[in-house]
Amino acid sequence: MGKGFALDRSLPVPLGVQLRGLVEYGIACGQLTAGERLPSVRDMALQLGIAPMTVAAVYRELADAQLIVGRPGAGTFVAPQSSAWPARGGLPRIEALLDTLLAEAELHGIGRDALMAKFHARAGLARRGRRLRLLFLGVFDDASRDYAAAIQSHLAEGDSIEAAMIAHVAADRAAWARAMSADLVLTIANRRAEVRHLLIDGPPLATISFLPSEPTRVALAGLDPLARLALVSVFPEFLPIMNAGVRNFSAHVADVQAALLGGPELGGVLAGADVVVFATGAGAVLDHLRPTMRAIEYRHTPDPRDIAQIVLPLAESLRQRPAPLITEEVPCAFPT
Repeated sequence: MGKGFALDRSLPVPLGVQLRGLVEYGIACGQLTAGERLPSVRDMALQLGIAPMTVAAVYRELADAQLIVGRPGAGTFVAPQSSAWPARGGLPRIEALLDTLLAEAELHGIGRDALMAKFHARAGLARRGRRLRLLFLGVFDDASRDYAAAIQSHLAEGDSIEAAMIAHVAADRAAWARAMSADLVLTIANRRAEVRHLLIDGPPLATISFLPSEPTRVALAGLDPLARLALVSVFPEFLPIMNAGVRNFSAHVADVQAALLGGPELGGVLAGADVVVFATGAGAVLDHLRPTMRAIEYRHTPDPRDIAQIVLPLAESLRQRPAPLITEEVPCAFPT
């Protein structure tokens, strides 16, 4: 996609949905970075040849999803995505616990100096032995476990990371309670607002970017120039950026058609192709392929730069803090 925006009118996706996808997944895939300025509504409309009201509606949706932010007199920008600390609830809770501790100490005749000395001694022990449990919340099970495994290889010895699906955590109280007790939760940028709402007053939350995996890039680069490609995605808004990525990695291939899984155009697109490239989550398309057709999953992997620059520094910062005061009896705030 580059820094410009381009819509593909051959895709079976409305132009407004394409624009939203280019921004939304551009952020998730690290092509648009926090603080980057987006074109104004008028400029974007002129660039893409669409109505200003369409751009304005897309910008409102993206702002509601906390992916972009408008600054009066300055323009529209990609919102910060790596802020890890809960927006509310944490500090007041700690302050209340401290008030209770001070009152209890006074009741038992323990002076402030003795209490502080004991606190620092216990904090020092906690730092030396603290091991962190991270959680990656994603959309698809297999992919989320692969993402967690990739992150695990970068973590300090003794730290661990699990994977879970957002939908499962939202529907299952036990899964939600376990997510609430994690030291740090990671997710995809365009799911940040959803996860923060799900785990409100919960653990710190950070987002990382994703890149097309090396096997995906190698497979696309090695395609026969005469291959006829069919691109298949579950999400309409993902299809534009997938289309741009496939065309980038296999620029030597001219015949590329796209379809949505379950869309009316799927059968015709598959009939005219000999290679299908399917987005993660669209594996059901494999049931519709001819025996001779080749299939390539358009799989992503966590950006190692974000693991090094976001996840690891946050983990070390958390290691210096006491373990969260959460037990298996999580307060009854399960979302309904």
